[in-house]
Amino acid sequence: MLQRPSYILPCIVLAQLLGTSTWFAGNAILPVLQAQWGLADSAVAPLTNSVQLGFIVGALVFAVLTLADRLSPRVLFFLSALGGAFFNSLIALWAETLEDILLLRFLGGFFLAGVYPVGMKIASAWYPEGLGRALGFLVGALVIGTASAHLFSALVAEQWRYVIYLCSAASFIGGLVILFGVPDGPAMHRGAPLRLSGLIAASRQPALRASAGGYFGHMWELYAVYALVPYWLLAWSAQHHQDLSVSLWAFVIIGIGGLGCMVGGYVSLHTGSRRVAAVNLAVSGCCCVLSPLIFASDLFALVLFFWLVWGWSVAADSPQFSSLSAQTAPSDAVGSALTMINAVGFTITIIAVQLTGWLLTSVPVQWVMWLLIPGPILGLLSLRRLQTLRPTL
Repeated sequence: MLQRPSYILPCIVLAQLLGTSTWFAGNAILPVLQAQWGLADSAVAPLTNSVQLGFIVGALVFAVLTLADRLSPRVLFFLSALGGAFFNSLIALWAETLEDILLLRFLGGFFLAGVYPVGMKIASAWYPEGLGRALGFLVGALVIGTASAHLFSALVAEQWRYVIYLCSAASFIGGLVILFGVPDGPAMHRGAPLRLSGLIAASRQPALRASAGGYFGHMWELYAVYALVPYWLLAWSAQHHQDLSVSLWAFVIIGIGGLGCMVGGYVSLHTGSRRVAAVNLAVSGCCCVLSPLIFASDLFALVLFFWLVWGWSVAADSPQFSSLSAQTAPSDAVGSALTMINAVGFTITIIAVQLTGWLLTSVPVQWVMWLLIPGPILGLLSLRRLQTLRPTL
């Protein structure tokens, strides 16, 4: 077992949390921009998807160029966090139209591909024998980090530019934490570049296809829920005449998923990743179904409990799917397989967010959630297939 300072994992987790704070910065300021710029509800789809598309392109470029191998991962993490902070800041300093913001959100998403995945590589170099637990903390940090923009929005109210500045400052500080606080790990290894032959070999593995199917179902639901949480809460508060701090509760609901990831990581050590993923998929699928029923209630305590359960379960399976894909991919093609699975998964989020955003213009938000039901169903069917193929996972 490697000897390592006790501060390493907390530093990586903190840097991941801060470095991903720009992810939903555009979504957090959208309600204010709607009032000031006259944007429609449908703007949530391109605003969310521009980041997702940038992340996909960035992940593929980083993989093809093997940047995490050519540069020290901690240096790449810092440069990516700095790039994300810079382009995010330009939203407040330069953008005058929605199109300007979409371009900057795309560029910010591109650099996020050097924060989240590279943070995983840094962690794997320090925790090769305990990556499952570390993965739970890292994905949990990602979830809380993406929610932080909503917290900033709740704190500064109508001053949307301050939200942008706070997210950019957090990203920059996260980069500094890695650069000066986390040296390259003793188990750092040179990863394999993205290879077509590796992808073909991986695609022939039934267990990996089953694991990927579960992940794809999970991704159909995940980011659409994150994008729609504020709209659901705003519509509920308007219909039931209750005054809510939508930004604050959106932060709490999304952020609790980070705790779910961490707890799920510990539970998976005893039950296996597949079971943890299946339980959380089933719970979040039930939440999709119950959305209209809960919306009809005027009890905020019930609404809050419902959304805390959904926020927990919709995210808690994320690190488990990463673990399952890593365990079922061919050993000589893990990097290539995971890169493409992530790219396809985030492409699916773009489709789901675009469809739900389009439906918002004609369908009440509580019913729009029903469009997400096929995701958990597909995921559960895929995990059942995985159980048949690899019952020990």
